[in-house]
Amino acid sequence: MIRVTDTINLDEREISEEFVRSSGPGGQNVNKVSTAVELRFSVAGSPSLPEEVRVRLIKLAGKRVTSEGILVIDAQRYRTQLRNRQDAIQRLVDLIRKAAEKPRLRRRTKPPAGARELRLETKQKRSQIKKQRRNVFLSHM
Repeated sequence: MIRVTDTINLDEREISEEFVRSSGPGGQNVNKVSTAVELRFSVAGSPSLPEEVRVRLIKLAGKRVTSEGILVIDAQRYRTQLRNRQDAIQRLVDLIRKAAEKPRLRRRTKPPAGARELRLETKQKRSQIKKQRRNVFLSHM
């Protein structure tokens, strides 16, 4: 069991991992050894996640979630399978923790009266400046 929060625990069987060759620098090793990890977690089919967390996780993960509801995390930061595997699992846990936080409700507020007055005064001043820039048409010529 992977402990995410006090109420959410993931079963290791819900996570599938595939080791692939990583891109980027690394010399000959990068072409021979599959050290990168592609972690897959079914967000849509997971019994461990409450519905509200599931919805927020899908929204938070964005393009990392497939159309079938599977979250894909690629980890190739390190040069060993073990470190990349730990990194991928940690990133999954962090993502779920972030999704588990309930967003604060935004309370609509009105701007203060002083701010409204100041805004209108500024507009008036700006208007006067622009009026003074205008060409004066001389009718007595």
